[in-house]
Amino acid sequence: MNYHNKNRLESIANAVLHPTSANGVFGRTAPFERVIDGLSALITRLREPDTEIMNFPPVMSRALLEKSGYLHSFPHLLGCVSCLHGEEGDIRALVEQRNGGQDWVSGLAATDLVLTPAACYPIYPIVADRGPVSTKGLRFDVASYCFRREATHEVGRLQSFRMREYVYVGTPDQSTEFRARWMPRAEELAKSLSLPYRLEAASDPFFGRAGKIMARSQVEQALKFELLIPVHSEKEPTACMSFNCHRDHFGTTWGLQLEGGAVAHTACVAFGLDRLTLALFATHGLDMQAWPAITREALSI
Repeated sequence: MNYHNKNRLESIANAVLHPTSANGVFGRTAPFERVIDGLSALITRLREPDTEIMNFPPVMSRALLEKSGYLHSFPHLLGCVSCLHGEEGDIRALVEQRNGGQDWVSGLAATDLVLTPAACYPIYPIVADRGPVSTKGLRFDVASYCFRREATHEVGRLQSFRMREYVYVGTPDQSTEFRARWMPRAEELAKSLSLPYRLEAASDPFFGRAGKIMARSQVEQALKFELLIPVHSEKEPTACMSFNCHRDHFGTTWGLQLEGGAVAHTACVAFGLDRLTLALFATHGLDMQAWPAITREALSI
């Protein structure tokens, strides 16, 4: 494979994405969406039996996200929904101040919503409300538009992006086995798309000094793996899928109990749909009809 320099990658991205005035926020073209649809269908074909489907909006409860621990671990990535509050006259005065060159943003106040940072976060309180988890375990297929306030805005590092996840809730062994099943499946998926990749232990971008310790521990315990594709370069590949064992974090946080009273463990596999799509264009070029036959067959294009 010939790895793509920055100018070529930006040229490809500009052909399939429409830049906006906001960094890391793009409009999607018809070819880009066609590949997204093909990827979604391919991932769906890999869904395990007895998997419940849930699609979530791009916003979720602020209180639930705070309880999940996200605010403590990733405050630098979080986006909060804010709105103008007050009586009609108060709001009108703020708007009119803008016409006079004044800043209306000072009138904003946080609502009870935040932007969804990962597709799986809303599922755990839903499971908790249902009561004890069967010893057979539970499987979910979840999807959402997500947001993360990225510090850099290189091509492919979007602030607003689509995530698809398969989530498992069950015993410790079942959760570990779930992730173990999915890593070779994901490798086969990458091969069917004719994408070069490597699978490596990884860590989440935890916040602060304590976060560095947590990240090291995550790698040492092999709790997270990523499937990396050389979109920018072979030296700095892009994480397009991740495979995560949460152990009892969400089980303890939300009181997820198995039949018999033990704390449930959870695991998930996440697919970055926009990153995978950009990786396909970066690898195979803009003419989809010239893509490898195996890739076109996998995506039904």
